[in-house]
Amino acid sequence: MAATGLGLGLCLCLLAAGCVLAVEAAGRPDGMNVLFIVVDDLRPVLGCYGDKLVKSPNIDQLASRSIVFNNAYAQQAVCAPSRVSFLTGRRPDTTRLYDFYSYWRVHAGNYSTMPQYFKENGYMTMSVGKVFHPGVSSNYHDDYPYSWSIPPFHPSTEKYENDKTCRGKDGRLYANLVCPVNVTEMPGGTLPDIQTTEEAIRLLKVMKTQKQKFFLAVGYHKPHIPLRYPQEFLKLYPLENITLAPDPWVPKKLPSVAYNPWMDIRQRDDVQALNVSFPYGPLPDDFQRQIRQSYYAAVSYLDMQVGRLLNALDDVGLSSSTMVVFTADHGWSLGEHGEWAKYSNFDVATRVPLMFYVPGMTSAAASQQGRIFPYLDPFSHNLGLVPQGQSKKVVELVSLFSTLAELAGLQVPPACPKTSFHVALCTEGASIVHYFNSSEEKVETEDGCEDNNRCHTEEPVAFSQYPRPSDTPQWNSDRPELKDIRIMGYSMRTIDYSNKISLVMLWSFPLWNQSCFNEE
Repeated sequence: MAATGLGLGLCLCLLAAGCVLAVEAAGRPDGMNVLFIVVDDLRPVLGCYGDKLVKSPNIDQLASRSIVFNNAYAQQAVCAPSRVSFLTGRRPDTTRLYDFYSYWRVHAGNYSTMPQYFKENGYMTMSVGKVFHPGVSSNYHDDYPYSWSIPPFHPSTEKYENDKTCRGKDGRLYANLVCPVNVTEMPGGTLPDIQTTEEAIRLLKVMKTQKQKFFLAVGYHKPHIPLRYPQEFLKLYPLENITLAPDPWVPKKLPSVAYNPWMDIRQRDDVQALNVSFPYGPLPDDFQRQIRQSYYAAVSYLDMQVGRLLNALDDVGLSSSTMVVFTADHGWSLGEHGEWAKYSNFDVATRVPLMFYVPGMTSAAASQQGRIFPYLDPFSHNLGLVPQGQSKKVVELVSLFSTLAELAGLQVPPACPKTSFHVALCTEGASIVHYFNSSEEKVETEDGCEDNNRCHTEEPVAFSQYPRPSDTPQWNSDRPELKDIRIMGYSMRTIDYSNKISLVMLWSFPLWNQSCFNEE
């Protein structure tokens, strides 16, 4: 389904590699393009967030021209529910997606998405890599054609992610957790995130000559497991420099319902060989260091891809007319509390990086010939760049929809009513644009304000949640299917107070079609 005013020639060109359209030079319409970068499983281990070990010069450079939010939180620490939440602007309790096995338009409500809203307002919307979680939760087509002007692109090598491609010391191939590789030996001689960058750059080259504004979403897979990345990145992180987590033991008084037994980690060949006890482990210290080493290496590999993409934005002359948003779907535990992976309400699982580059707002607009994002080699650059602006305000990913709409000059969707299953367009996250230039002091509530997207509450709060099938760890504690969920844990965060509350209750969904319990 084409966007409003999308010509057949442009549509075919976007789908064809190597295509260049000849069009008459014309001024770009008012309003910004959007480059939306979302990363899988990335906690804020970045130089711009104060990490002293990581090498992330390109993301740090983006931060130096952006407003950076130090306390941003996902609404659920697992891929599909988080992505559907921030792409629809609704919380998991409204999307009714807590697992991977339902499509919100069928099982909750026909909610509009952020890219759909931009598409309906004249933007060419494009998806490259992992933006929506693939599969049932996005109707097997990444919500195309509702959200996207052209079919989403997925790397051809994505299908090998969980294959035996990791060469062990014995020369055999394994499906390992820790998996530095020789890229030339990989299927197709490449990796998915490299292909994602190449396709995103191709689309930028096509769009540079077009009159139509665009919303380009680019989803990177690393540092999601397996930690498979070019082996040369290990050189950046000698194992002797890698420490254990500062609090690597399971707290003695930790409620068992709060713990996730990291089942996806346990299923990898190298972890299985360790014969780790269930559910609390622990993993051997030396292997913990290897995981942390490879996570950092995967982040630097990601940084290289982001650097190439932003450098291409410069190359096509669009850096001064394109806002850039960088975030992640959730964090990832690296041994804190004896935990690994996500699947919990701990800060390390729910806190994410979030930054906005808005030309002329967060950074002075460059001249047409000026370069804003020159590529920085992670192997030779560690500049220690600091963010253009930082906010300690607590914010949520569910606010992305309304925030980007406001930044683009579109009408901000209205706040959702208390019950919104039959409301197609509304958001449960208020725009955070008012934090971009405000002081860190509390903002007074506006008298008589009826629209939550326009009102500023005195103390921002972030809510996250995670389901469990029982109050003790079991094989499906990390990813319970909807029919097995018996407990929902919630966490609430403010700038000066963090209180995690687990609410034990038997689930019934009076507002939802009960037949969904039997569907996949």
